[in-house]
Amino acid sequence: MAIPSYDEVIAGLTGPGGPFELIQETVQGRSMRVFKNRELSLREKVANAGLHGDLDFLVHGDRRVSYGEFASLCWGTAENLQRDHGLEKGDRIAILSYNCPDWLIALFGATSAGGIGVGLNGWWATEELEYGLNDSGSRFLVVDEKLYPRVAPVLEQIESLETVFYIGEHPPQGTVPIADLIQRSDQLPTVPIDEDDPWVILYTSGTTGRSKGCITTHRGTIHQVQGIILATLVGATTGGADPLPAGERRQAASLLTSPLFHVGGLHSGFCVGMTAGAKLVFGQGKFTPEQAMELIEREKVSIWGAIPTLLHRLVHHPDVTKYDLSSLRTVSFGGAPTAPETIEKAREVLPIEPSFANAYGLTETHGVATVNGGKDLLDKMTSVGRPLPFLDMKVVDEDGKEVPDGQLGEIVIYGPTITPGYWNRPDATAETVVDGWLQSGDLGYRDADGFFFVVDRAKDMILRGGENVYCTEIENCMADHPEIDEAAVVGVPDAELGERVKAIVRRVPGSSLDQAGVQQHVAAHMAAFKVPEFVVFSDDPLPRNAAGKLLKNVLRGK
Repeated sequence: MAIPSYDEVIAGLTGPGGPFELIQETVQGRSMRVFKNRELSLREKVANAGLHGDLDFLVHGDRRVSYGEFASLCWGTAENLQRDHGLEKGDRIAILSYNCPDWLIALFGATSAGGIGVGLNGWWATEELEYGLNDSGSRFLVVDEKLYPRVAPVLEQIESLETVFYIGEHPPQGTVPIADLIQRSDQLPTVPIDEDDPWVILYTSGTTGRSKGCITTHRGTIHQVQGIILATLVGATTGGADPLPAGERRQAASLLTSPLFHVGGLHSGFCVGMTAGAKLVFGQGKFTPEQAMELIEREKVSIWGAIPTLLHRLVHHPDVTKYDLSSLRTVSFGGAPTAPETIEKAREVLPIEPSFANAYGLTETHGVATVNGGKDLLDKMTSVGRPLPFLDMKVVDEDGKEVPDGQLGEIVIYGPTITPGYWNRPDATAETVVDGWLQSGDLGYRDADGFFFVVDRAKDMILRGGENVYCTEIENCMADHPEIDEAAVVGVPDAELGERVKAIVRRVPGSSLDQAGVQQHVAAHMAAFKVPEFVVFSDDPLPRNAAGKLLKNVLRGK
């Protein structure tokens, strides 16, 4: 029997009467394709997930939470926030914690009652956390014992903040134990929720300094989830391996190593797993290859959504063959350039060759926008694939005109997963979303088969281990140092992290500033992943064009 083509499968699944039928609707004043059959809020998604009852859902160390228990705890948390803490629709609840069940219960409890989540970057420095809390106007904060010391010095300076919930033993004075917040209830909240209401604000690095709070909505998240599930089915039907072996009925198990303050962890990872009825397995603390392999072996993990850095570290680990990793059937990756060598090494060392999938997307697209998997990935390893069927995607020139296939330009995207904008930043929103089209800032092209390739970034950005690092932000920080006359930041290619941060510095006359001094200055104001790992000093003025802009192409060779 002939294997159906991609277009045939898409037509069957998304056409009239199909399980993923797409229809045209007006969303926020613009006509676009949406799923006909869909949940209308994340609260509805939690309620549907709760129907799985006693099925294992969350695994974190010795703690296991079933689907039914998760829903009950979300409803109880919502009830508690409304009754005892006065939560009103639109109130923000910020979360600063390593991945754990309480992170998710607090989020879904608050947002089921009409609140808006704020995922704070767990790698941020104190100064950045203060900014995020103030910018979002968060009324509540959930923080764990490991990250509390980093935010504690500024808590009294956050005017909007009323209550701090503490995850861990021995809650500090002035905080509320998380156990007092997370309780059970069978009553769903009844606060009206619109599909286009904000669900979670996630901060993205800013090209001109401060990070921007990107708004993700109920509609956008639900479409993101259905789109990934659809892409998985398309990949299986057109020749990609199924997430589980034929004939097996066991529950899929997914290892979640991406942080929940990223769309890759929360939207594309957790929400997809919850919708699919999977068991979601969390590591404890920072990622290590050894812990990941132990969890894959113990929990019979079949799916792993990994950023390329983590996949690289695991497949190159000297003990990779000592663990039973035969349950692993699907490995998807995104968030940074994926070296073909990493894919080939994974195919070499993993006992049963899994189906690989590469994804491309942004926080501004609620995560995944394109997928390249199975045989297609092996045929076109450097491609990010084709867009999810509800998205329009094209490549344009500097005037916004679409260019022919094969010609380089900026990738722009349109559809129901495009962010409505940045929190309190109408200026940045207007620059980024033009007539409904997201200006990705990524340079690429489309080939004759409809596959997209991302070759560079129009924005001055480094992708380090899945984290966006905007060069201007670090350059502005270094410019505040009294002994730095000029500074530029560029990315250095790296097999493990994708890129590392490098600074080129021109000191003021007479300065003896060294690499350690530059690093200490940046570390005092910014997250550790933004601190330059390499510092080169120049006695000459840094090269600039006629408009005074730094010539990064020249500086990369220094």
